[in-house]
Amino acid sequence: MHFHATDAETLLAVLSKYVVLTRMEAGCRNVDLCASVTNPGTYLLVQKWDSGAAQRAHFDSPGMIEMATSCNGLLKSPPKIDLWDSVSAHDLR
Repeated sequence: MHFHATDAETLLAVLSKYVVLTRMEAGCRNVDLCASVTNPGTYLLVQKWDSGAAQRAHFDSPGMIEMATSCNGLLKSPPKIDLWDSVSAHDLR
């Protein structure tokens, strides 16, 4: 998920709470919160899940809904959400 903040301090508090709570969910392998060095106020959340089903279930979870609701008024535009699959060197045969 990619965010552009109008209120970076408040958005970081929202996203930090979301990261901590999401890491405790079943099926979550990790969540990283990254801040752009070249575009201040731009943040990226990278999540890794055990399965696509766990990831999709998370999008309807109370934690995701709370985070989305809490972002109201804090963003320049809606967040960009995309689902990615990891590729390892083992896949490149």
